[in-house]
Amino acid sequence: MYRRPVRRLAVVAAAVAAMASAAAPCASAAARSSAAGDSFYAYDGSAPLASFAPGTVLKTRTLQYHIEGIPTPVSAIQLLYRTTDAQGRPAANVTSVVRSITGNSTKAVSYQSFYDSLNPQDGPSRAIAGNVTLGGTIANFESAALSALLLQGDNLVIPDTEGQSADFAAGPEYGFNTLDSIRAAVNSPSTGLSGATRFGLMGYSGGSIATDWAAALAPSYAPDVNKKLTGFAEGGVLVDPAHNLKYVSGSLVWSGVIPMSVIGVSRSFGIDLTPYMNSYGRQIYDRLQNGSLLDALGHFPGLTWQQIAKPEYADPDSVPAFVDAVNRINLGSAPTPTVPGYIAQGDGGVLEGTFASPSGIGTGDGVMVAGDVRALADQYCATGNNAISYDQYDLLSHLGTAPAWALKAASWLNDRFAGKPAPSDCGDIPAGNSLAPERTVPAS
Repeated sequence: MYRRPVRRLAVVAAAVAAMASAAAPCASAAARSSAAGDSFYAYDGSAPLASFAPGTVLKTRTLQYHIEGIPTPVSAIQLLYRTTDAQGRPAANVTSVVRSITGNSTKAVSYQSFYDSLNPQDGPSRAIAGNVTLGGTIANFESAALSALLLQGDNLVIPDTEGQSADFAAGPEYGFNTLDSIRAAVNSPSTGLSGATRFGLMGYSGGSIATDWAAALAPSYAPDVNKKLTGFAEGGVLVDPAHNLKYVSGSLVWSGVIPMSVIGVSRSFGIDLTPYMNSYGRQIYDRLQNGSLLDALGHFPGLTWQQIAKPEYADPDSVPAFVDAVNRINLGSAPTPTVPGYIAQGDGGVLEGTFASPSGIGTGDGVMVAGDVRALADQYCATGNNAISYDQYDLLSHLGTAPAWALKAASWLNDRFAGKPAPSDCGDIPAGNSLAPERTVPAS
């Protein structure tokens, strides 16, 4: 349902305050890094990694679940498993499995974190293992929300969606890591999960990248996993990154994701974009090589692509390698998921300092483009998936939409696990933007 009114204002305000508090750096977070040299993350077997099927478990360990470095009575099972990176190469990645307190093994939520970092040390598995970093604060904060899922009887599977190179925003790789994480959880006798376990995908913001790409790629890359999926619930969705870069250009808060995205695209696809940058751009590029979202938000107010690019490349579409990369991570060009989906998006970006409304792109929640998300939902409906629900919160920003989405996402997934028919907003979702691939233009 397309929604305009603001709902649960008290909950939203409290959640935003909690997020702001969680994002504030503390002395211990800057000083402690207990899991930095953890050998568990390295595949050290004699057989080539390519000889293993995706989802094969390579290592297993059980440890206490940590929050901000403090051990809790909850146990987590961590798995090193074989997966695939953005360039189609075999890779090793880590996921964490937390058993339901009820012992029920029939359902599990694959929760994709929005840790959004270029530093591998900030991944959720490292936070769970006791690593404390500024960038890992987000993963630690999410633990409070995950406890609600455990209390209602869900098992949790929490993959490091960006892989061990922290390939920020590399959508297909996020999807591979997520799907193979589910395979590994089922393949491991330690988790108690099995081929009979049903899975729901859940993620917001950066977590929505992994959630949607996993749902889209499952039928072709992991049909065995697709058969186990009950649905996907996502919010604050990155659809067409080329649009997002234009939308956040000049933002007071979110403009820092421009250089983060450039680094992530360069790293994940093995391309060098520094020849197109001016000296200031290279300075920021070097500064954020291991930066997290907390190193970017509000640190570069008013930053634009034009300020970091050489004059002849003032239009990002004049950089062929960049155009090719952003087209490869455009969800509008990905397959349509075959399982039900719930999608939520805010459109109150002015509350987070993003005032732009570029032609053909429009407004959003401060970082994600509302017209793109509507277009994606409409595209899914038009290409055979009639079980798509959509909420748009016009008066909520990116942070503000998160708690509103989370409340409904958990309820929506519960209904899918219960076997209830998925509702549909197909036919009622307003039109969105064109999601056609970008075209390269001549340099100026």
